[in-house]
Amino acid sequence: MTGLRARLPHAALYAGGFLGPFGGSVVISMLPEIGADTGVTAGTAATTVTAYLGVFAAAMLFSGTLGARWGRARTVRTAYLAYAVVSIAAALAPTLQLLLGARMLQGAANAFTTPLLLAALAGLVPRVRLGRALGLFGAMQAAGQAVAPLIGGIAAEFSWRWAFVVLAAAALVLAAIGLPDTLRSDTTDDTTARLRDALTPRVLRIGLVALLGWGALGGLGFLLAFRAEDTFGLTPAQRGALLTAFGVAGILTSRHVGMLIDRIGARRTVLLGALSGAALVVTVGTVPSIAVVAGAWFLAGLASQCILVGVNTAVLGDPGGNRGGAVSVVQSFRFGGGAAAPLVVTPVYTADPAAAFVVPAVLLAILAPLAMPGPVKPGGTPGSTRT
Repeated sequence: MTGLRARLPHAALYAGGFLGPFGGSVVISMLPEIGADTGVTAGTAATTVTAYLGVFAAAMLFSGTLGARWGRARTVRTAYLAYAVVSIAAALAPTLQLLLGARMLQGAANAFTTPLLLAALAGLVPRVRLGRALGLFGAMQAAGQAVAPLIGGIAAEFSWRWAFVVLAAAALVLAAIGLPDTLRSDTTDDTTARLRDALTPRVLRIGLVALLGWGALGGLGFLLAFRAEDTFGLTPAQRGALLTAFGVAGILTSRHVGMLIDRIGARRTVLLGALSGAALVVTVGTVPSIAVVAGAWFLAGLASQCILVGVNTAVLGDPGGNRGGAVSVVQSFRFGGGAAAPLVVTPVYTADPAAAFVVPAVLLAILAPLAMPGPVKPGGTPGSTRT
C-alpha cells in the first residue's frame, strides 16, 4: 500500500496530460444537444471549443513562468481545484454566455497544469530517458483527445452536463494526489523566473515548429471532416470513426517516438515528422480512396507525435533556467496553431478544397526544417546550436 501511494503522484503527472485535451474536445460530439438546451444552433455552440482553446493558448504564454515563481506543486493543485469549480459551473450554466465564460476559465486553469507537469517530468527523468517519458505524456494527451468525443457522446445520451461533472471529479482526484514528494520542495521552484528568459530566439523557433506541426496536422481534423462528407458522403458516426484514427495513432506510437528521440535526437525526429506529415496531409486531401485517406490520417497521427514530442524534448532538454516557462511558450504556440487553423484554412477550402490541404503541407515541409534549431553544444547556452 505504501508503494502504491508513492507511485500515485508519478502516475498523476501523466494523467494530468490526459485531462487537458479531454476537457477541450469533450464537447465536440454533443454540440447539437448543447445548442438545443441553450437555445442556439450547433454551429454557435461550437464556440465552446474556441473559448477553451483560445484562452488556453494565450494563458500558456506566461503560466509556466508564473507557476515557477509561485511553486509548481502549489500552482498545479490550485489549478486543479479551480478547474473542478468552473467545470461544475459549466454543468450548471443555464445560458450559452455563462457556459462560454466557464469554458474560458477551464482553459485558463488548464494552462497552469500542462506546462508545469511537463517541466516536472523533466526534473524527474534523466536526460537520456527524457524522450520516452515525454512520449508517454504525449500518448496520454492523444488518448484524451481520442476518447473525449466518445465520452461526451455517451454523456449526451443522458445530459451533456454530466460530462462536466466527470471533468470536475477527475480534477478533484488529481488535486488530492498532487505531485511527487521530490517536486514539493522549494528547491524545484524559481521565484526569480522571468518571462523574457523563456522568450529566447531558440524557444520562439521551436514554438513556430510546434505551431506548424499542430496547425498543419492535428488542426486539420475539421477539414478532413468536411471532405469526408463532401467527397465520400460519410455519416457523422463514420466521420467520427475516421477522425479518431489520428488520436489512436498517438496512443499507440508516442512511447516509441520518445525512444526514437532518445536514439537519434529531437531535431532529426521533428524533421522526419514534418516531411512525412506534409506528404500525408497532401494524400489525405487529394486521394479519391477513403481507405487510403484513413490509412494516411492514421500515419499523420504518428508524424504529429514525432513533431510534438520532439519539440517538447528539445526545449526541456536544454540547460538553463525557467524551462517551465519555455515549454509553456512552446505549448502556447502549438495550441494557437490549432485554434487559428479553422480561421485561416476554411476560406481556402471554400475556394479550392485540395489547396486547403496542400498549402499547409507545403508550409510545414519548408518552414519546419528551416526553423527547428539543432541541439545545444556541450557546455553552451540554449542559444548556441551545432551546425
